[in-house]
Amino acid sequence: MNANVFTGRRGILAFSLGCIAVTVGVLLHIPMFWMGRDMGFALVGMPMDAGMLWGMFLIVAGIAIAAYGLLPQKIGDQVRAASKIAVAAPEDAKLSPAHALLMVVLVVALIIDIMKPAALGFVMPGLVTEYNVPKKTAALVPFFALIGTVTGSILWGILADVYGRKASILLSAVVFVGTSICGAMPSLEWNIGMCFLMGAGAGGMLPVTYALLAETMPSRHRGWALVLVGGLGAVGGYFAASFFSYLLVPTFSWRIMWLLNLPTGLLLIFMGGLIPESAKFLLARGRDDEAHKIMARFGTVSHRLAENEEDTDDTFAHHHGKHDGTEPKLWTPGLIGKTAALTIAALAWGLINFGLLLWLPADLVAKGYSMAVSSKLLAQSSLIALPTVFVCAWIYSQWSTKWAFTTMVILTLMGLLWVLALETMGGSPVFPIALLIIGSNGILAILLPYASESYPLRIRGRATGWVAACTKAGGVMAQALSITALVPALGVAAGMIIVPILITLGLFIKYGTETKGLDLRDLEKH
Repeated sequence: MNANVFTGRRGILAFSLGCIAVTVGVLLHIPMFWMGRDMGFALVGMPMDAGMLWGMFLIVAGIAIAAYGLLPQKIGDQVRAASKIAVAAPEDAKLSPAHALLMVVLVVALIIDIMKPAALGFVMPGLVTEYNVPKKTAALVPFFALIGTVTGSILWGILADVYGRKASILLSAVVFVGTSICGAMPSLEWNIGMCFLMGAGAGGMLPVTYALLAETMPSRHRGWALVLVGGLGAVGGYFAASFFSYLLVPTFSWRIMWLLNLPTGLLLIFMGGLIPESAKFLLARGRDDEAHKIMARFGTVSHRLAENEEDTDDTFAHHHGKHDGTEPKLWTPGLIGKTAALTIAALAWGLINFGLLLWLPADLVAKGYSMAVSSKLLAQSSLIALPTVFVCAWIYSQWSTKWAFTTMVILTLMGLLWVLALETMGGSPVFPIALLIIGSNGILAILLPYASESYPLRIRGRATGWVAACTKAGGVMAQALSITALVPALGVAAGMIIVPILITLGLFIKYGTETKGLDLRDLEKH
C-alpha cells in the first residue's frame, strides 16, 4: 500500500496495528460460529465467552487506532486550505490506463460496499427461523441497517473532507471487517447493533467514490464514467450477494453472509494501494511532489481560487455557499417540477431496493422454492442485468441524459407490471426480476450524476445530497412497513410502487431537462 494517505511512519504503524487488532478481534469470534456446525450453525441462546468479549474490545480499539493513523495533522488548517484549491482534468483531456484502472478498482469497491445491504434479503429467512421471532421483529435488522446508511452518508461526507477520499474508503473497509462479527452474534439485539454500524460504514462509500471520480475524470467523460461505475457496482453487488448466498448459505447458514465482511473488507484495504489520494488534499497538506505525481498520472491541473470564487468542479461538494447573500433554494418555481420528479424517483427506488427486493427471497421461499434455488434465481436475474449497465452508460453519454433516465424509469415500470402479473398468471420469476433490477439499478446509476449536472452551483451539493438521502428514506419507509407487520403481498407491493413510478415518469417527461453537452455555467441563471 502506498503511503501518500498517511501523515508519516507513525501513521502507517497505527493504521496497520489497528487493522491487525480488528482482524484478530473478528477471528476470536470464529470458534463460537464453528461450535454450532453440528446444529446448522444455529447459535441462538449460547453464552458469549471471554474470547468474544476481548474480540469486541479489540475491534473497537482497532478502529479507533486505524482512524488515528489516517488522521491528518492540523486538520482545520488543511480543510481551509483545501477549500481554496480546485483540481480537475481539462475538458479535452484524454483517458489513460490510470483512469481505466481507477474505474475498475472503484467498481470492485462499490460491489463490496453494495453487497452489504443487498445481503439483508438473503439473511432474513434464516434469521427469522433461528431466532424464532415474528417478521416484524426481525425487520428491525434491516431498519437499523438503513438508519445506519443515512447516518453514514452524513458522517462519511464530513470525514471525506477531513481525512481525504482515499482515507475515508480505507476507514470504511476497517469498519466492514469489524462488523463481520454479526455472523457470530448469539442474540438478535447484538445483530441489530452491528447492522447499524455496518450500514454506517457502507452509507458513505458511494458519495466518496463519486467525489474521487469527479476530481480525476475529464469533464466530458465524467457523466458516463459515473453512470458506468455506479451501475456496475449496484448490479455487481446484488449479484455477489445472491451468488454467495446460493453457494454458501445452504452449508454455513445465513450467518456466513455477515462473516464474508472479513475477507471482502481486507480485500478492500489491500486494494488501497491502487486508489490515489485526492490531489487537492495532498496540496492542502503541503505534499506538493506527491500531488503533482498523481496529477500527472490523471492529466489533472490545479489552481488556487480567488477569495469569492468557488470550486465549480467539486461536483459533490458538501458546502453550499452564498453568492449574493441570499439563501440558495432547491424548490424554486423553475426547478420544482424536476426536483419533485427526482425526489419521487429516489423514494420509489428505495422502496424497490430496500423493500421489494429484500422481500423477494422470503416470498420465493414461501412459494415453495428452497433458499438455494431462490438465491440462484436472483443471481441469474442479476447476471442478465449486468450487460445493460454498459448500454445505460452509452445512452447517457451519447444519446440523451433526459431520455436515458426516462428509459430506466420505463423499464422499472415494466418490471413492476410483470411482477404484478406473476401473482395472477404465474411463470418463471427470472426475467421480470431481471427487468426490475435493470431498471432500478439504471435509475440509481443515473440519478446522482444527472442531479449534479442539472442544478446551479449554489445548490448543486444540496440537490445531490437531498436526492441521495431520499433513496435511503424510501428504504426506511419500506422497513417501517415490516416492523409494523403491514408488509403487503409482493404483487400488491409492486402495484403500490407503480403509482410513484408513473408520477415520476409524467413529471420528468414534462420538467426534465437535457444536460448532454451543456455548459454547467449556463445553469447559473436559475
